[in-house]
Order: sequence, then structure tokens, then C-alpha cells
Amino acid sequence: MKKVLLITTMVLGNVFGLQAQDTVSISKSSLLEKVTQNLQLKIANQNYQSAKADYKQTRAFFLPSISASQTAMVTTNPLMAFGSKLNQEILTPMDFDPNLLNNPKRTQNFATQIEIQQPLINLDGWMGRKAAKAKMDAYGLQTQRTQEYLQLETQKAYMLLQLAYKAVGVMQKAEGTAQANLKLVENYFKNGMLQKTDVLNVQVRVNEIKNKLAAARSNVQNASDYLAFLLNEDVKGTYKPSETLEANFSATEIATELNEGRTDIQAYQKTTEAYKNMLKMQQMSLLPRLNAFGNYQLYDRTIMGFQANGYLLGAQLSWNLFDGMKSYGKIDKAKADFQKAETEADQYKKQSQLELQKAVRQFQDAKNKLTNAQLALEQSKEAYRIRQNRFAQGLEKTTDVLQSETLMYQKELEYQQTVFEVQFTQLYLQFLN
Repeated sequence: MKKVLLITTMVLGNVFGLQAQDTVSISKSSLLEKVTQNLQLKIANQNYQSAKADYKQTRAFFLPSISASQTAMVTTNPLMAFGSKLNQEILTPMDFDPNLLNNPKRTQNFATQIEIQQPLINLDGWMGRKAAKAKMDAYGLQTQRTQEYLQLETQKAYMLLQLAYKAVGVMQKAEGTAQANLKLVENYFKNGMLQKTDVLNVQVRVNEIKNKLAAARSNVQNASDYLAFLLNEDVKGTYKPSETLEANFSATEIATELNEGRTDIQAYQKTTEAYKNMLKMQQMSLLPRLNAFGNYQLYDRTIMGFQANGYLLGAQLSWNLFDGMKSYGKIDKAKADFQKAETEADQYKKQSQLELQKAVRQFQDAKNKLTNAQLALEQSKEAYRIRQNRFAQGLEKTTDVLQSETLMYQKELEYQQTVFEVQFTQLYLQFLN
């Protein structure tokens, strides 16, 4: 009974020591809500916003361009002076005097102009717009996949935190057991039933467990810090999971064929589509373009005056017949980029299928390993119980009891690690599908 009380006191003391730090209780559901603050996700979203802005710029291929300008001029140049008076509609018969034409007086002119340019037929521009749209969609899909990955990584970090707390609990039990064994061995030594070496062996074991317990507590802080990094939070203290790590298997059937509806697969398809449209854009740049233009002018001798006005309307058909093979070089480059994008998309799909099949086998291996780990833990506990009873009766060596105790807690840590592997592999399969 004294032995049980001693173990209980030691375990509770260590638990309270861990809880004495500032701890923040957190659940898995709250983590998934906070993951939107992750810096990597924000970067991905900014990439999407940049692509969206590029797509918005392509409206210039079909929307008009309107500009306004105000020009002030003072001149004694014969041609400019005569033209300014003509625009201002103030010419008189005296202005045709050769002396005035050749030696005009100082003339000032203020011109206000509103100009409009309207694209009519720009086939390469339309294909450029389609390429920008596909690029924007690809970045949007990549942002979604980034969020899915971060949800997986956050759940993994949460389970690592759960595993770290489990390890602390195991090492606390091991420390309590080791302290109880040390007290028992010291009593036997005082009664002349054991040698000094037996006491030293148990003391070495106690110190080893203390070191492992300290390392386990450091792992808790490390896991907590990484979780805070993923959530982009500054936490003074340590996160503590509100749920414990348990082995729960999904009832849904595991798919072994790649789901081509995955956002990352679709992103590669959109990227390939963008390069295809870029190739078409370069090919259509060889075709003629038709654009309309017009302007409205106001002239006066004073600023912002509107004494005279006029307008100009027109259309321009332009065709770049030869540019020193520059356009054909761009077409060849766009074709190579398109073929490269197709190859990369095909390679990514095959790699993803390979990764999925590997993950399915890992999940099956982890489930089998869990069964064996649970059996090994039960067997090690029973072996330790038997050796402990025989040691109390003087029928077992101290070293045999220490080895049995070490094996028992080693198997318990292995079991908890296997539970983590099963749970994470299951989540990873869901991510791959």
C-alpha cells in the first residue's frame, strides 16, 4: 500500500509541475478554423490576387481607352502661328499678308483634347485574355490545395502534440515506478539482501528516466511552438490538446485510383491550358489588327477656352508582315513551353498515383503494426508484473527487473507512436484522394 501511495504521489507531482506552466487548451476543430491565418496560405492568396489583377488588365483588349490632355503653347514660328490661328478659327484676310506670314507676332494657343481608342479585331488579344483567365484559375486551385495541405499539416502537428503529452505521461509513470523500485532496493540493501551494485543500477535507471522525461517535456514545447507557427499566433506558454490520441479507423473504403478532380491536378490542367492559349496568341499575332480611334479638340487663346472645336474619327488596319523572324521565334518558344507544361502535368499525375498506392500500403502496414504493438505492450506488462513479484520474493535479479521495466515502457511508447502513424496515414490518404 505504501508503494502505491508513493507512485501516485510522484505521478501527481509531475503532472502538477507540467500544468504549472501557462497552458492553452485547444481543440482540433478550433485549429482548422484558425489555419486561414497561416502565412503560407496568405502568400498563396496574394499570388492568386496578382494573377487576378493580370486578368483584369486584359479587358483593354475590348474596352475603349479614353484620355484627356491640355496643351499650352507660345510661338513665333510661321507655320505654327498660322496653324494655331486656323485652329482657333480667328483668321482674317490681313493674316495672309506675306509680311505677317513670314514674321508673325507672338501667338499663344491652348488646346484641350479628348481622345478615344477602341480595339475592334485583335484575335491575339482575346487568346491572351483566355490565357490570363486559365492562369488565374490555376492559382485559385493552388490556393485551395495549399489550404487543404495546411489542414493536414495542422492536424499532424496537433497529433504530434498529443503524442508528446502521451510520452510525458508514460515517462512520468516510468519515473514513479523507478522511484518505487529504488526505495524497495534500498530497503533490501539496508537489510543485507542486495549488494551496492544493485542500488547503483536502479539509481542509474532513475536518472535515465529523469533525462527522458525532461526531453519529453521539451518535445511538448517544440510541438506547441510549431503549432503556433502554423496558426501564425504568438502564444506565451504551451498548447494543450483537449482530445487524446486514439486509434480510430474510418469506415469508408480506401480508393486506390487517383482522383483527377483533386485541386492540384486541376491546377496543372489549367496551367497547361494557359500555355496552350499563349501558343495560340503568338500564332494569331501574325494576323492583322483593326482598331478605331477618334478625338475631339477645343482651341482658344486663353487657358480652358472653348472658342473653336473640331473632331477626328478613323480606323486603322495594321498587319506586321515581317519582323525579322521575331514572331516565329516567339511561336516556337510558346510551343516548347506548352509541351513542357503537358509533360509536367503528366509526370505529376503519375507521381501522385505512385504516392497514393504507397500510402495505401503504409496504412495497411500501420494497422498490422498497431495490432502487434498492442499485443507486445500487453505481453511486456505481464512479463514485468511476473518479474516484479518474483523479485519481491528474492527469485529475480535486479538487472532482469530493470530490463523488463525498460522494455515495458519502451513498448508503451512504441504503441503510442504506432497509433500516431495509423491516424496520420489515414488523414494523408484522405488528403491524397
